[in-house]
Amino acid sequence: MDLRVLPERLSVSRLPVTAPWPVPRPGTSFFSVTRTGDELSVVSGEDEAPSGDGVRVEPDWRALEVAGPLDFGMVGVMASLTAPLADVDVSVFVVSTYDTDYVLVHAAALERALEALRAAGHTVHAG
Repeated sequence: MDLRVLPERLSVSRLPVTAPWPVPRPGTSFFSVTRTGDELSVVSGEDEAPSGDGVRVEPDWRALEVAGPLDFGMVGVMASLTAPLADVDVSVFVVSTYDTDYVLVHAAALERALEALRAAGHTVHAG
């Protein structure tokens, strides 16, 4: 797989399920919102992380974008990326879109993650 490291630092946030749907600022480069019956999760630039009562924020994430678009029939994409990271004890947070996938790793583990992915045969480009 070809991967690209996105330049910005991201935050992963958990809001109460009853929180209003957040809206990104104009010009935002990465913003993802997922609502389930139990929570509202937001991935955003660190400077756009939500705040308020009941909000939990995990800052300092970096994103690796899988070159896409990916065909829905492709099998094992995430396994091929997450298995080498698990082998070197790098935790991940994954976000998928219609066209591609993003693997988020803590900034402190970014270099270790890149080394493991390259060793597994993936190509990684700086953002």
